Amino acid sequence: MTSPMTSLLQRLSAERNRKFVGREREVELFLDAIASRELPFHILHVFGPGGVGKTTLMQQFLRFCERSKISTIYVEARNIEAAPESFVSTLRSLMGLNESDSPLHVLAQRQERNVIFIDTYEAITQLDEWLREVFLPHLSVNTLIVIAGRNPPLSGWCSDPGWQALMQTLPLRNLTPEESQTYLTTRDIPTTQHQAILEFTHGHPLALSLVAEVFAQGKEISFQAESAPNVVKTLLSRFIKEVPTPLHRMALEACAVIRLTTEAALNQILAVPQNTLAGEAHSLGEKLDVHDLFEWLRGLSFIESGQLGLFPHDLAREVLIADLRWRNSEFYTELHHRARQYYTKRLGQTQGQEKHRVLLDYIFLHRDNSAIRSCFTWGEQSSLLTDSLRETDKTALLGMVAEYEGEESAKIAAHWLKRQPQNVVVFRDLHSEPAGFAMMVALQTATVEDLSADPGALASWQYLQTHAPLRPNEGATIFRFWMARDTYQAVSPTQSLIFINFVQYFQKTPGLAYTFLPCAQADSWTAMLNYFDLTRLSETDFTVEGRHYGVYGHDWRIVSPAAWKEILARKEVTTAGESVDNTPVDEPLLVLSQPEFVEAVQNALRNFNSPDVLQNNPLVRSRSVQEVFWRLMSEQVAAKTNMSENPLDTQLSEQPDCGHLRDAWVGQSQCVKVLQNLVKQAVESLQSSPRDEKLYRAVYRTYLNPAPTQEQAAELLDLPFSTYRRHLKAGMTRVTDILWQREIS
Repeated sequence: MTSPMTSLLQRLSAERNRKFVGREREVELFLDAIASRELPFHILHVFGPGGVGKTTLMQQFLRFCERSKISTIYVEARNIEAAPESFVSTLRSLMGLNESDSPLHVLAQRQERNVIFIDTYEAITQLDEWLREVFLPHLSVNTLIVIAGRNPPLSGWCSDPGWQALMQTLPLRNLTPEESQTYLTTRDIPTTQHQAILEFTHGHPLALSLVAEVFAQGKEISFQAESAPNVVKTLLSRFIKEVPTPLHRMALEACAVIRLTTEAALNQILAVPQNTLAGEAHSLGEKLDVHDLFEWLRGLSFIESGQLGLFPHDLAREVLIADLRWRNSEFYTELHHRARQYYTKRLGQTQGQEKHRVLLDYIFLHRDNSAIRSCFTWGEQSSLLTDSLRETDKTALLGMVAEYEGEESAKIAAHWLKRQPQNVVVFRDLHSEPAGFAMMVALQTATVEDLSADPGALASWQYLQTHAPLRPNEGATIFRFWMARDTYQAVSPTQSLIFINFVQYFQKTPGLAYTFLPCAQADSWTAMLNYFDLTRLSETDFTVEGRHYGVYGHDWRIVSPAAWKEILARKEVTTAGESVDNTPVDEPLLVLSQPEFVEAVQNALRNFNSPDVLQNNPLVRSRSVQEVFWRLMSEQVAAKTNMSENPLDTQLSEQPDCGHLRDAWVGQSQCVKVLQNLVKQAVESLQSSPRDEKLYRAVYRTYLNPAPTQEQAAELLDLPFSTYRRHLKAGMTRVTDILWQREIS
């Protein structure tokens, strides 16, 4: 009859086996080794970050040995001192030997197959050299040593040709999505929750187990990391046991927020001394040595080193972000602000491929929002090169269009390749072959014949004529064709790089008034494109060869690139359930025609010294005024963040505190001041020309520093009244021209 204890052990073993999923390659490697006549290796070194399943795998190995009647010893290194005496004493106890017996002597005499497991090896790293040089070489040739720890083998193992031949390393990674789903199914987790859990856990075994325990409590819940702080805390403790100082914690959190961490990025993001943690660290007399902080990050088991910087394992990033948002949401927001400032500065300093990488870093700040997360690939994408069109590319590009959109679309693409080849960007693979491309068609330069050849371009042009006519020196672009060679418009590294190039195009193209983006599967991009403030324009949808394309658009005169960036900045720290305001101002910008603009300038001159009247002037909501306003507000906020005086403070000294840019839009007085400055600058610029000096005096004495009447102004200028009137009219025209060129440039 089986004893109750034996029955319980059997049941425990059965449950552990039932919940053990995946690891087929690792299990096969181990089983082949212990079953072989001669061990193919004597050291099996398993390593991976905390919670990845090293101990679970070791225990599974142990059960295989028990079934095969193979002698085993299991050493839990965290329970012993990192000293040879302690290690030997532990072995003696586990082997049931007397105090006078030598474990090494007994092990060396064993003729049968046996396995020694050493778990949590990082706890006894100080013993590594002793084990490698003194203890392990004297074991029986039939002994397999399985080591499990967070870190890969130290250099001593790799530099020794003997151990190189006798050691097998086994890096342990997360479970695959299929394995993870199998695990969730065995734990009876509702299938409706699988996707959210997989997105958070990334297949990390401990995370999957902890989330399963949350559901095992019988609660009807919808999983979100922020709603399970105990899960996050447990995972965090597995990844990192302690953080030396507040500055180290800041560095770790910054590494989680940004895509790739370099010393330069870390220096800029941590150097701002305003934050409480930084202040606390300085008060403790700590020295901010960014190199030391970077090297500390580099040594963490869950931090990987890429070609361009450091980055955490996916789950580690999720856990660090979830913990920071739950524990200190203000500092989470502050880190985003600092990173955004750093990338904005870098964008102005870089060109070409480097600018693309910085843009991806910038967009990565939006990764926590579910509308964005699934629409980009967030890897380094270092294998793709952005290039201009070559004559030899045309066949490949037209072949892509024909494959995905049909022969008729390929004919349209061929037409634009001939007409606007300079507006094509090609993304090349490692063999310099086109992996994808984007074709930006400038509508303002297209002829009637061009437009009639393309239903997509024609629909966008007709929309402009009806709803948003272009003014002189303004342009509009339709991103007419965009696709990856292997995946068309689906999410991929090429697609992500295409979108990044679109953003760069928005930023660098002068006079850009409107952009159109047609999509083959328009509805699938709604969440992401709305997030980026692109509006669905059903009127511009078109069909080619039976294929329907939905179009999104943006008027850059109404929401300028500067205002657009601020809208996105507000969204960086939002999550799926939080509402986001897409509106940059209480009222949209005005796109004034030239006659409307002339009338508004004349009104502004006549009421230059009447701020209350100027509040109702259309120019207050013009692009030129609002762009200056945004710049001044942003620079003032940046100056306050850096706790340094800024000359702009004197320009805005009479304005209310602008701690939040959204609030600054509510009052019109700040914009009135900007309008007055722009008008004044335009008037004063007339002094630079001897021919216009007389025009300046007439405008100045009439509007900026007016005489009581125009007759008195003429007297002060010592001019006949008719001559004064002629000068005034000409001066107003010149000022209007100057401001108009600024508005449309």
